[in-house]
This record gives sequence, C-alpha cells and structure tokens, in this order.
Amino acid sequence: MKKAISMMLATAMAATCLAGCGSAASSSAAASSEAASSEATSAATSEASTGEKTFENNELNIAVFEGGYGSEYWDEIIKRFEAAYPGVTVNMQISPKIGDIIRPQIVAGNVPDFISMNDNDSTGLISSMVKEHALMDLSDVFEEGGIDDDTPLKDQVIDGLLDSAKCSPYGDGKIYIAPFDASPMGLVYNKTLFEENGWETPVTWDDFFELGDKAKEKGIALFTYQASTRLPRKHAVARTGFCHRHRQHEAIASYTPGSLSSDEALKVFQNMAKIGTDGYLMDGTVALNHTQSQTDMMMNKALFIPNGNWMEGEMADAPRADGFEFGLTCAPVLDDGETRYVMSSVEQFEIPANAKNPELAKEFLRFLYTEDSVKLFAEKANGIYALKKANEMVKGIVTDGVYNMNDIYQEGTFMVFGWDAMPDTSKVVIADSVFNVASDVMNGDMTAEQWRDGIEAAFEEIAASK
Repeated sequence: MKKAISMMLATAMAATCLAGCGSAASSSAAASSEAASSEATSAATSEASTGEKTFENNELNIAVFEGGYGSEYWDEIIKRFEAAYPGVTVNMQISPKIGDIIRPQIVAGNVPDFISMNDNDSTGLISSMVKEHALMDLSDVFEEGGIDDDTPLKDQVIDGLLDSAKCSPYGDGKIYIAPFDASPMGLVYNKTLFEENGWETPVTWDDFFELGDKAKEKGIALFTYQASTRLPRKHAVARTGFCHRHRQHEAIASYTPGSLSSDEALKVFQNMAKIGTDGYLMDGTVALNHTQSQTDMMMNKALFIPNGNWMEGEMADAPRADGFEFGLTCAPVLDDGETRYVMSSVEQFEIPANAKNPELAKEFLRFLYTEDSVKLFAEKANGIYALKKANEMVKGIVTDGVYNMNDIYQEGTFMVFGWDAMPDTSKVVIADSVFNVASDVMNGDMTAEQWRDGIEAAFEEIAASK
C-alpha cells in the first residue's frame, strides 16, 4: 500500500502541470550542424544496409500524430530509412487528428502498417485497439539487438517501462506498445537558486518543509501551482486509462472504494494541505493560471512548481531570474529510503495486428531506435527517446533545460500512471473530487480528511454506476 500511495502522491503533485498544456513537448530545438547530420545519415545508412535485408513488400504505410514535436523529424527519418533500404517507399499520413482520420480507414480494412500516437490519445483509438486485441505482439523486436547496438532493445529501454501496463496492457509479459519519448514530470526548480544557497532538493516531506522554512527567511515561498486553470477532463480521468489494471496501484487507479483509507494515504493528504495552511504556498497562487504561476516561479517567488520537461519550451519567452536554470526533482516521500517515482508521459508506437506489411514495419521500428534517429529527434524536436543512454547521446543537442530535467530518471523509478476509463456521467465526479477542490484545501476551506473522504465518496459513486 505504501508503494501505491507514493505513486498516488507523485501523480497528485504532477497532475496540475497538465492543466492548460496542449502538448508535452517543445517544438523548438537546439540545432546541430549540417555536417554532423550528413555524417550521421551516412553512418545509419551503412549500418542498416550491411544486413542486406530485403522485403517482399517494399511499401510501408504509417500514421503519425502531429503534436508539439512537429513534422520535421518524421520527414527526415523517412528519407533516411528509404536511403538505408533501397527500393522501400514510406507513405505517411500525419495530423493532429490522426486517430479520428484513421479510425474509419481501419474499420474499412485499410489498416496502416505502423502508428505513432500521442500519450493521452483523446480519440481513444489505441485504447479501443487494446480492448479488441487488435495490436501486434512486438516482443520479438525487443528481444533482438538493435541495428547499431547488439544489446537487446528491451535492455536499452528505460527500466520498468516495457514491463508497465503502458507497453504490456494485458499483464502477460508481452509487449504490444513500443515507447517513443519519455517526458518526465515532477517538481520544477531553479538549479541556480539552489546552488547559490547551498540547498539540496528534498527527499522526504520533513526535508520539504525544512527547506520551506529556509526559503521563508529569504522571502521565497516553497510551492506554487496552476490553480485557476481547471484540469481538462481527458487528463483527469482518461489518460490512457487501460494502462495500470495489473499493477500494485490498481485499486487507486480504478477508483476502488477504501483504497485511500490507510493512515499513509491520510498523511499524504495532510501534507498537501499543510502547504497551504502553514504558509508554504506562494501568495496569490489560487488566483493564477498556469502561465502566471510558472512565470512567478521562474522569477524566484517560489521554489517549486509541479510540471514537466516541456515547461522550458512553453515558457521560452517568459521573464525569469538572472541565471535561471531548469531542474526537476521527484515529489517527496513519507520516509527516507522509500521508493521515489517519476511520473512520465510516453508517446507510443504500434503495429496493428492486421498490418499488411508487418516485417517492414518492425524494421522501421528498429530503425527509430538507432543513435542516428535519437540524435535527429533531439535536433529537430528537442525531444529525448525513452532509452537509457538517450540523455547522454543528445547532450549538447537538446537544450540544457530539457537535458537537466530528463536527468530525474537517475533519482526516481519510472512510472506511467493513468486513471481507468469510466462512464461519461461519472467523469465530473472524479474531476471535482480529486483535482478541482485543491484550492479549497489550500485555502483552509476544506480539511485533508474532507478531501480524502470526498474522493472515497466519488469512488463509491463510480463503483455503484458500473
């Protein structure tokens, strides 16, 4: 239970960062030289062609979600793949509404060979395909070595991700969804401010409040958040909802009555409430939207704000304190030595079970995990693949802020948390009970016990409606 509560806490503190954010990615990137790109292209072409692989069907049809990362990476990686495999042609459909576009095509039997979808997939396409067992088992791809690295791909991916229900939705140890990027969430802070004051990022709640007392002496609040921006319901209740039914925190994620009744759970709620009631919250927070609170934090009015590594791109033009440098740390835990978690947003790759060209689609997937592809993604989209070595591969290519924030995986365990889907009639119940009352708690108008009890009541209502 304590592990599940820690996961819930990481989720609760990171959840508000999703408010008002259209994408978990920056569309700007630190550019590399043309010479470096050309060299990388040649290397990738040589590596891939060495195997002299041929395919009966040389036409690959792919469908790609176009979000904050844009289309430049996809345009270029397709060119490099076609160059590496002479005779192959890749036909791409790319759109911010790709799920809605390809759903009727799939129903009509015109199934793409390869899909790249965003994390939350508000269209519900991938969730439906999982429920219908319409995705191909990709385990064999991850058992193999990479194109430019003999290490099995399963050992190259960030620990814990392939085993999660994000990638293994049936809990049978088989991989049906391949990870693309990994965008970590946690508590954003100014590394420069911490270095100037000799402060360490807190591990436990006691550390957290002790640091808050030190910050008060300098006129700085401990915490702020995106208070006046209501969480979009798709984030509050349906973020890849099928993903965690087989994991330890299943009870919380599936709204099970009684799952928050423990003493440990109550302590979490009490600590969250203490931020507001004991003067650790930045003045005026409850009236601020996400850009206002984020700007104030960047001006050193507060030490922490819950957010993700996309904040740098989103706030690229915002004012900030001199020397501001993005850092990201995990939410505090109750006891020292307890596992800390990094809540993450993960975009995804799929190959439909009825794909007409699955072997070429699998080779394309392997090609996406090459070092050339990883560096290209960093160059064109300022993004980082969900691979263990990716952060070091792209150092000096992505911005310093994104690089620093992705380093959070060195201090916490990877976690993808999603609330289970529920009937539309119940969505407002959980949104209002879990997230939208946070400011009432911070203002002291609602106690931690009332907050917890309200969520439990919502869980009971949801259970009764099923």
